Amino acid sequence: MSRAPGSVRIIGGRWRGTRLPVADQSGLRPTSDRTRETLFNWLQPVLPGARVLDLFAGSGALGLESVSRGAREALLVERDARQCASLRETVARLQGGEAVHVVQADALAFLRAPLHGRFDVAFIDPPFAAGLWEQALALLPEWMPEHAWLYVESPLQRSIDPGPGWHVHRQGESRETRHVLHRRGA
Repeated sequence: MSRAPGSVRIIGGRWRGTRLPVADQSGLRPTSDRTRETLFNWLQPVLPGARVLDLFAGSGALGLESVSRGAREALLVERDARQCASLRETVARLQGGEAVHVVQADALAFLRAPLHGRFDVAFIDPPFAAGLWEQALALLPEWMPEHAWLYVESPLQRSIDPGPGWHVHRQGESRETRHVLHRRGA
């Protein structure tokens, strides 16, 4: 489904239909509705009560969709100050939005800081041109418990290996992206 210029929508759960503003910003490329629908069908059994980390949050669609569909909490990490302000405004309007925390920080610096607890699900979808997957994935393990879930989105021609201990659970492709859901542990 196509999106209105400058917005994406939450596609399921209690906030279904809520529009999320998308800034006209280099590198900001929200995950498509179709890809998110597939991803959240895969994640639905593990979302209730989960803690979610959305690095490189951008529009916040992945973290907000998680809470909309039953995650207990989402931490959205975004570097851009204007995008963070927009995310905070959106969260303030949502009933139950106190379950979403927005942190303005560089994702890699955030991962090097003291732990904010462990997260059951993490989303890694950086601006493609920045090539930050390997650096983020190298810092992520201490933030994730055994049997955690990891979603990685990358350009179609690029296959990202999250490292030892992660196993492909499901994967798919769109015309421009590769999306892979990994499970930690056996």
